[in-house]
Amino acid sequence: MSGETFAFTSSTLRSLRLQREMVEWEERRRAASRELACRRYQPVTRGFLAFPRPGRRPQYCRDPAVHNALYTGDFHKIKSIFKDETTTNLIVESVCEELAWSAELGMWVLTPQKQHTSPLRITSSRGYQDCVKHLLLHGAEVDAVVGGKAALHDSCANHRAECTRLLLSYSADPNILSEEGLAPLHLCTTQESLPCAQLLLEYGALVNQNTRDRRASPLHVAAKHGLDDHVKLYLCYGANIGHRNREGETALNSACASADKPKAAGCYYRVVKRLLESGADAQLAGRKNHTPLHNACSNCHLRIVELLLQHGAEVNIRNCAGYTPVDCALQAVEDYLEGEPEKLIATLLNHGAAPIHPKMLKFCALSPRTMEVILNTYDRILSCDSWMESVPSEVWQEHHVFYDSALCLLNQPRSLQHLARCAIRKQLGRRCHQGIAQLELPSSLQEYLRLPLEGYLK
Repeated sequence: MSGETFAFTSSTLRSLRLQREMVEWEERRRAASRELACRRYQPVTRGFLAFPRPGRRPQYCRDPAVHNALYTGDFHKIKSIFKDETTTNLIVESVCEELAWSAELGMWVLTPQKQHTSPLRITSSRGYQDCVKHLLLHGAEVDAVVGGKAALHDSCANHRAECTRLLLSYSADPNILSEEGLAPLHLCTTQESLPCAQLLLEYGALVNQNTRDRRASPLHVAAKHGLDDHVKLYLCYGANIGHRNREGETALNSACASADKPKAAGCYYRVVKRLLESGADAQLAGRKNHTPLHNACSNCHLRIVELLLQHGAEVNIRNCAGYTPVDCALQAVEDYLEGEPEKLIATLLNHGAAPIHPKMLKFCALSPRTMEVILNTYDRILSCDSWMESVPSEVWQEHHVFYDSALCLLNQPRSLQHLARCAIRKQLGRRCHQGIAQLELPSSLQEYLRLPLEGYLK
């Protein structure tokens, strides 16, 4: 087969790679031995000006047995392997195959990528407290940043409170930054990490320390993940509630923008409530001039919208694209059909939202209830083929009573009762949500003024 290529199997390639690693390891070992021998027989002279001692060269470990002992927390093996400063500060190296784009081949290929960590990082991330203590007692550098992070980053990210306490008691820096510019407090992103956050602050972590790139504070991170207890903790330690990140967003903006999952709605509601009660400004706009109300409407979060409106959010402010909060809510209707978007639209209209242009009705094609609320704000229904054509036939058939009543009223006068409702709502304007309750009218008529759903138009 001298003129042909040999088809390597995966096992063959793995064997060749292991052999290459063994050769590299042996070469490094021999080089280290030669250097040690030279130092041993070289005379040492100490003059008036002494040169500083060179730092320790990093030692790499690729032994699977050592890796297995660390990842499984085998305390007896770890005690037998890591006995001094040199071994406890080994760099644990592993190789994994990752997809990378090859411009030469014009395709994605698997390429070996080296990953580095340390014994202290591995044991801290897995909560092996006895192993962590053994490594620290035998000279492990508590603040060593290996593979981009220190051990304290891993213990906090994996909510290992006891390991976090142990590292801090051995003088770990609570404000140490990773290569990505994150402090340990920025990695407390789950409810289970609250004890770690408390320990960090007790040991001097800076509550207003920002990430290097986005300039986000721990309060931003907690608000983004809907962590009410973390938010409360940071505010007690003096977190700056008005701080803006690089995109100009406050913690309130982050919370409202991240509340996009209905299952986590309660968590974000509590965070927003706490921030507003602590003095957060409901009108501060962030990225693309999005206010918290824009973000909450985009996520169809009725309770947060009501909170923001109660705290002075402007209902008709426009973002950079010219959209009001109502526009954002309409564009999200199809994504949140189960979130009762019609109630959100009615709430915004009752707080003085400007009349909705008929061209926006196309966004309500799958929600006839939302369309009913909007059409009941018009004194007459204009012919508009765009929204009629956007309604799927199956939806039209299911709600034919409503759509047939709308067709009958095209370019026709509405009932006198409805026209009176439109006149009263127009007169009340932004005070509609409060003014209706103060009118000396029967409760049934007050409810009629609030745009109730009837399933048809008249």
